[in-house]
Amino acid sequence: MFDLNKPAIQWTLLFFLAFIWGSSFILMKKGLVTFDNNQVASLRIVISFLFLSPIIIKNFKKIKRNQWLKIFLAGLLGSGIPAFLFTKAQTHISSSLSGMLNSLVPLFTVLIGLLFFKLKLRWLKMLGVIIGLIGAIGLLSVGGGISVDNDDFLYSILVVIATICYAVNVNFIKTKLVEVNSVNITSFGFLLIGPLAGIYLFTSDFTHIMKTDEQAWMSLFYISLLAIFGTAMAVILFNMLIKRVSAVFASSTTYIIPVFAIFWGFLDGENIQLMQFVSIAVILTGVYIVNKDNRLERKEAIQKETKN
Repeated sequence: MFDLNKPAIQWTLLFFLAFIWGSSFILMKKGLVTFDNNQVASLRIVISFLFLSPIIIKNFKKIKRNQWLKIFLAGLLGSGIPAFLFTKAQTHISSSLSGMLNSLVPLFTVLIGLLFFKLKLRWLKMLGVIIGLIGAIGLLSVGGGISVDNDDFLYSILVVIATICYAVNVNFIKTKLVEVNSVNITSFGFLLIGPLAGIYLFTSDFTHIMKTDEQAWMSLFYISLLAIFGTAMAVILFNMLIKRVSAVFASSTTYIIPVFAIFWGFLDGENIQLMQFVSIAVILTGVYIVNKDNRLERKEAIQKETKN
């Protein structure tokens, strides 16, 4: 589908994913106008499952028996648990703050990779991660407004837990699901968690809300956009980056997400400060260094193969 050996394609996918996921927080907020947080999360999962059903039917026989549990864990960690954590958090914190906190994923990806998945990290890649984190902290310091003395801090922790789930999943896919392609990881992950979300959804007052609330269909439309673009399609592309480029580079998508969160805030009338532009520049520098190290690593690997 894409030649992911080309840096231009890698960067295009990275920014496209960041744009989609940066928009997801606004779409969640729109969904919460009508539905409660658990219903929004369940709808997101169920609609993604239905959207991916043709792929599931076509490729069902390609999944081996010993792969099902791994795919279930990938679906749970990469989509299931975070969907509920984010919507719960956004009942108390802003969508832009959720996007900013999401930028912790690359740091947790590195830490968890080093501690539990025997990740070997070159100094240049580590430098890029640290620079990106500094930029993310800069954005938080300007626009976050988190204090341990208020409820926002407690609900922000839910987003942090979600980022840890993402980080574990990134390493898990890279090391334990090498033999399964990214489309099947995503599709069959939703096959295993989608029906569970559906059972919850239709035992709630979802159908009653659809019949009685005038804004229900508009909220459902926003959640459908969130599910199809921000979940199903985005997770496929994200898993492609994990498997074909690197876990750290793929997770650096979340460093760029706050850039688009600020963009949506600007369109919504929020003020943009100089420090935010500086922080964005720092973030992009960090991501560039991570990608630069990926290219150097591949070049060295090719040179070794040539010598052998």
